[in-house]
Amino acid sequence: MNKADRTVVFLASGNAHKVAELQALAERDGLVLEICSAKVLGGMPAVAEDTGTFAGNARKKAHALRAIAPAGSLVLADDSGVCVDYLDGGPGVESAYFAGPAGDAAANLEKLVEVMRGVPVGRRGARFYCLLLLLDEWGNERIFEGQCIGTLLDEPRGGAGFGYDPLFVPEGFAASYAELGEEVKGRLSHRARAWSALAAWWRTAGR
Repeated sequence: MNKADRTVVFLASGNAHKVAELQALAERDGLVLEICSAKVLGGMPAVAEDTGTFAGNARKKAHALRAIAPAGSLVLADDSGVCVDYLDGGPGVESAYFAGPAGDAAANLEKLVEVMRGVPVGRRGARFYCLLLLLDEWGNERIFEGQCIGTLLDEPRGGAGFGYDPLFVPEGFAASYAELGEEVKGRLSHRARAWSALAAWWRTAGR
């Protein structure tokens, strides 16, 4: 199908991994959507993710991008993170900035490895959580959530994925997100599950 025939959804992120992941999920579910990076609108406006909640941060990002998008655009914002039992749910909403305000993914991963060094297997429980917030043509909000429960490895494994993926092993598996590959991750990840909720609503709403 030609891209021109698809409904455009602007993603409040310049993260190419997230754009590709959500586009693949849309195609998997048969939704006629084109997920477009904020880069096509000149880049994501600066947003202080300071609300302390996934929903609050997603809301700020969605409205910031909608302010520069064409009138009547659909805007989707994602806020997600890894919530570690040993850290009382941290880094959680601060996952993107765990190692500091620069938000460097490699530094964040390295810090989590160090913080968890020596923590026994029985206390390494964690979950990936994702909240998707969709702003429709009239600015109405729809929120969709998903999570994947698992444990953290002692050291990163695998070369696929991004962020904390090499450290996280989903429940029922022996391999990390970064070792499982995109097809498997696309079925069980927190973002995939949040997207499935969005897709179900999209079809029910007759979009």
